[in-house]
Amino acid sequence: MDHSGHGMTMDLPPFTLGRGLEWSADPFFLIACLVGLALYGWGVARLVRRGDKWPVGRTVAYTAGVLSIALMMCTKLNDYGMVMFSVHMVQHMVISMVSPILILLGAPITLALRALPTAGRGRKGPRELLLMLLHSRYMRIITHPVFTIPLFIASLYGLYFTPLFDFLMESRPGHVAMMVHFLAVGVVFFWPIMGVDPGPHRPGHLMRMLELFAGMPFHAFFGIALMMGSTPMVGTFRNPPASLGIDALSDQNAAGGIAWAFSEVPSVLVLIALLFQWYASEERQARRKDRAADRDGDKELEAYNAYLASLNARGN
Repeated sequence: MDHSGHGMTMDLPPFTLGRGLEWSADPFFLIACLVGLALYGWGVARLVRRGDKWPVGRTVAYTAGVLSIALMMCTKLNDYGMVMFSVHMVQHMVISMVSPILILLGAPITLALRALPTAGRGRKGPRELLLMLLHSRYMRIITHPVFTIPLFIASLYGLYFTPLFDFLMESRPGHVAMMVHFLAVGVVFFWPIMGVDPGPHRPGHLMRMLELFAGMPFHAFFGIALMMGSTPMVGTFRNPPASLGIDALSDQNAAGGIAWAFSEVPSVLVLIALLFQWYASEERQARRKDRAADRDGDKELEAYNAYLASLNARGN
């Protein structure tokens, strides 16, 4: 039986990193990644042509984010992920926690708003529709912490510990839908926290850190639950193909270790990004205050000079 529709997945040889990185593209994700890179490249080229600057770091971060999705979904890691819990968990963690952070650091919404032309008075083009979406009630709801944190947690416990996971893993469309869900959940969870792109919620830096740490313990507990399981807990990975030469319980323990470790890595990445943003914001504020103080000083000096000039005129 071929769970994935990717070919003869059941005949996969034992997993090695070299085999995992061989080319085996999922058509949906291949096209989506190419379109995503092309649109971003078009936006940057448009800004450069009209003489505007766009930070190179943002382009690098966005490109790395899209390529990390391609690495997970367009190599044999995707085939092995259909039958090995540990490899699947690497896919899940990268697509839901690493790829969204890198993509958001690339500020794609800011780029779109700067690159897309305005449609003109009384008309609605792509830029106007994007602004409408950003200001919509729907977007306010799905990016609010009251929604994103429970969704982030439910994507682990509500998926893996219910029959829904096995149902989705039975077909290629189900598997693709699951991975799209992981990516979307990661984006809406980290978007308000990263605060690079404009969005409906702009919490302060301290609040963002609290939001980040609110979801992570549940992530760690999920990993620990898998590591401590005495029997295989997910039906899809209960009977791995004999050709892989792996034990289901050991593979589940490895998957739990990966989930636990990944609860730390993105937290550190986001925390570093937030501290840099906080520092930059304080610097900008200090510069604004200095400029205001300079202006006030200049006004005082001008007033004093005018006063001296008036005294001089009166003396004459």
